[in-house]
Amino acid sequence: MQLRAEQLAAHLSGKLAPLYVLHGDEPLLVIEAGDAIRAAARAKGFSEREVLVAGPGFKWDGLMLAAGNLSLFGENKLVDLRLPTGKPGRDGGEMVQRYCERLPEGVLTLVTLPQLDWATKKTAWFNALVQAGVAIELNAPNLPELPDWIALRLARQQQKAERAALEFIAAHVEGNLLAAHQEIQKLGLLYPAGELGLAQVEDAVLNVARYDVDKLRAALLEGDAARCARLLEGLRGEDVAPPLLLWAFASEIRTLAVLRAAQEEGRPLAAVLRAERVFDDRRAAALQRALPHLRAPQLRAALLAAARIDRMIKGLVQGDVWDEFLQLALRLARKPT
Repeated sequence: MQLRAEQLAAHLSGKLAPLYVLHGDEPLLVIEAGDAIRAAARAKGFSEREVLVAGPGFKWDGLMLAAGNLSLFGENKLVDLRLPTGKPGRDGGEMVQRYCERLPEGVLTLVTLPQLDWATKKTAWFNALVQAGVAIELNAPNLPELPDWIALRLARQQQKAERAALEFIAAHVEGNLLAAHQEIQKLGLLYPAGELGLAQVEDAVLNVARYDVDKLRAALLEGDAARCARLLEGLRGEDVAPPLLLWAFASEIRTLAVLRAAQEEGRPLAAVLRAERVFDDRRAAALQRALPHLRAPQLRAALLAAARIDRMIKGLVQGDVWDEFLQLALRLARKPT
């Protein structure tokens, strides 16, 4: 069965499932969920624990051996299986399926995976895990949701902050929940319980934003010019390779151009998205939200600008590559009149 992250605490207060599966794109949330499950297991008598890391050369019969190797004193056991790549291979997939068909008595199994693509979520071994136990997908909140996430974390340490202060923290830890967690803890050490002012937050919070290309792509689709400019400045400061950035721009523009043409021709966008290999639901929704604000001539001009940047990177024309990236971002973010 599938469980939302916010439901986990209430679930763990009752009877534990025999198997838990954690996966997602945010390490902090995965770590915290794993810690909560392990703590609940200890409190309910699972006093032994064996950690298995399915890396290169891992022998999958070790999973069965770990589950069957119970204490002579009859103590319950936690088998902590970690798949860093999220790809068990054929032998591993078959072993996981057999394991799920007959979960051992007195054993609680915790399986930790990274972020999974759509194809992996459709595999027989992953579906066997979901059907045998409880699966929780743990992804980072989107930028508009981040202030509320921060507010909940502050409330845990009996603190709260005005909206402007929450948005300030969100902007300065963009895309990095581990950094956000550290900054929130720091606020708990620096200030007593109660309300925090914007000035206090500004004094305490460091600029620890993790700028990355995916965040820029999201900002482009949202038409957020200010965020695009901030992300580009961060990427430039981190010496991100311009060809990588150009690929991100060009691929997004081409996909949007194809979708715009299909929309004008009356073709169903769902089929076009599949043809363009857009399988992530969030990205598909973002692309469709962006379409009403982008016209075909605007996208053609953006493709020409991307081609000019490509020639600039190759030294065929003169110019400031980063300024051209900024102009391209602003062109895409501009709403039609």
